Amino acid sequence: MEATQEKRENKMGTMPVNKLLINMSLPMMISMLVQALYNIVDSIFVSRIDENALTAVSMAFPIQSLMIAIGVGTGVGVNALLSRSLGEKDFEKADKTAVNGIFLSAVSYLVFLIVGIFVTTPFYLSQTNDTQIIDYGKQYLTIICCASFGMYTQFIFERLLQSTGRTFHTMITQGTGAVINIFLDPIFIFGYFGIPRMGVAGAAVATVMGQIIAGTLAIIINVKKNTDINLNLKRFVPDIKIIGQIYQVGIPSIIMQAIGSVMTYGMNKILISFSSTAVAVFGVYFKLQSFVFMPVFGLNNGMVPIIAFNFGAGKRGRMVQTLKFSIFYAVGLMAAGVLIFQIFPAKLFALFDASQSMLAIGVPALRIISISFLFAGFGIVCGSLFQALGNGVYSMIVSIARQLVVLLPAAYLLSLLGEVSYVWWAFPIAELISFAVTIFFLIRISNKVIKRMGEGND
Repeated sequence: MEATQEKRENKMGTMPVNKLLINMSLPMMISMLVQALYNIVDSIFVSRIDENALTAVSMAFPIQSLMIAIGVGTGVGVNALLSRSLGEKDFEKADKTAVNGIFLSAVSYLVFLIVGIFVTTPFYLSQTNDTQIIDYGKQYLTIICCASFGMYTQFIFERLLQSTGRTFHTMITQGTGAVINIFLDPIFIFGYFGIPRMGVAGAAVATVMGQIIAGTLAIIINVKKNTDINLNLKRFVPDIKIIGQIYQVGIPSIIMQAIGSVMTYGMNKILISFSSTAVAVFGVYFKLQSFVFMPVFGLNNGMVPIIAFNFGAGKRGRMVQTLKFSIFYAVGLMAAGVLIFQIFPAKLFALFDASQSMLAIGVPALRIISISFLFAGFGIVCGSLFQALGNGVYSMIVSIARQLVVLLPAAYLLSLLGEVSYVWWAFPIAELISFAVTIFFLIRISNKVIKRMGEGND
């Protein structure tokens, strides 16, 4: 009876919107900041081995990004469908969504187990002939892929917590995994406390151990604390209809993020024609920008279930308020990121034991690329709105336009000018064009979906 009452009075439909958004997003933003911190710390320790080790880890990013794309994209689909089902008070569908999401995460792991065994060597050979970089990369990426069951467990069970408004618990699981990773990194990389020195492989082992522990903790919290869903896996049979609805939102999100893998791979190919240092700079940029973008993604993770829930409940006013507050906070966070990148680029690179040649390439890179942040915050929030309302294809189109239609061709054409500094201008050019496309889709979805909703009990 108590569980039913909690379901009936979920805070996503009753709490004042700004308070609700902060209440749900702040724990996610904190946990995402911790995630960004451990990503940066990971590369800081690896850079102490040598620059080739940093380059190898940077080159692994397209595969890692693809792994994350599938996990997060599936989670976005589960999140939107589960939250909407709760808003519609269809608790049986919410339960089915949860268990089918767990099944899809298990399948995703099996795919990357195969990738880890068979694909890592040809993947590195396609990017470089440097035997040391290839050796470092194989060590790192094989472990990351073959032990990715921890990551996929963490992704899906954290999404179940987010979907039901329990973002504080997600902060606990993500924070625990990140702290464990940070603590184990130097021990495994450099060999402390009787542990043999593992080098680049040690960074991978620390990462997967953090993910396994965080995933286990997320399972325990769901079983003990998440009263909105019933995770009964006995006699489970995949539900094709539910899976289709999950991927109606999830596949555009997967494609959208997988495009990032293609973009990163393409940029690495363009930059390696200048030097391996340029590739390392690009890898460092990705680590640093995550410290700016991750809080915005945390904001989104709090925003999506609120919008999906109130969409299911027919509460248009709460949806619109949530969107406005989210855009305001996202743009503010991005503006702070621009200031940091413009004022302190050399100090940021100093964290990675940067050589003079890396500083010469990296300082202008951070200053030029960060201009694009001014438009990115708005685009990220609107993209998540499209996904929450079941129109993830809009987000996919924007992402394709930005990263494949504009960014990579622009970067290639600018590289023909012979100076690596010109390549970085592809980022603000692409972001400006995607901003215009996002505005077009926002107006379209507002006219076709949002304005046609009833007000419900706002």
